[in-house]
Amino acid sequence: MTVSRKDHWEHVYESKGPTELSWFQAVPSKSMAMIRATGVPTEAPIIDVGAGVSSLVDVLRNSDYSNITVLEIANSAIAESRARLGSAAAEVKWISADVLEWAPRGRYYVWHDRAVFHFLVNEVSAKTYLNTMRAALVPGGFFVLATFGPEGPDRCSGLEVKRYSIEALTELLDEDFTLKSFEIEDHTTPTGNVQQFLYSCWQMTG
Repeated sequence: MTVSRKDHWEHVYESKGPTELSWFQAVPSKSMAMIRATGVPTEAPIIDVGAGVSSLVDVLRNSDYSNITVLEIANSAIAESRARLGSAAAEVKWISADVLEWAPRGRYYVWHDRAVFHFLVNEVSAKTYLNTMRAALVPGGFFVLATFGPEGPDRCSGLEVKRYSIEALTELLDEDFTLKSFEIEDHTTPTGNVQQFLYSCWQMTG
């Protein structure tokens, strides 16, 4: 029986604590550095797509960013993040949705994604995602993306993933995005394995 994307991720977040997840980061320092480097105002709308239980929302709030949306497919992950934030969770917009089936109702200055896009291994899913991202960004908005790099794993969380080079991403994005920066990170998982991530920041030009 095929398990739906939602059921898969609900199971992941219901069965594992945050520090048991391979992509766990105590502090999302590279994501924050790229978001800060965009120079968008702290009141500008920012969306973290496929956030899971990431602490990025906490760090953004503590850095005076005040217009934050979190989009996540797993209700269990949203519940955990809301509980962690306590009363401050009321100041964040929470969207329970699959990004491939979601229609943005607002526009954002920054779209952040760490470790969602590389799970979209077929061309149709990847294209759907990128079209949604384009529709959600304001003109001149920023796409901050972290995927597995060329030497990253080929599977994660029991699923096939797609590894990206900066050249491959450029082929997908250079028609209407300008590359602002990129960086390779060797991410150490909680179990001590090393996974190569490629961080990149793009500005929409179209």
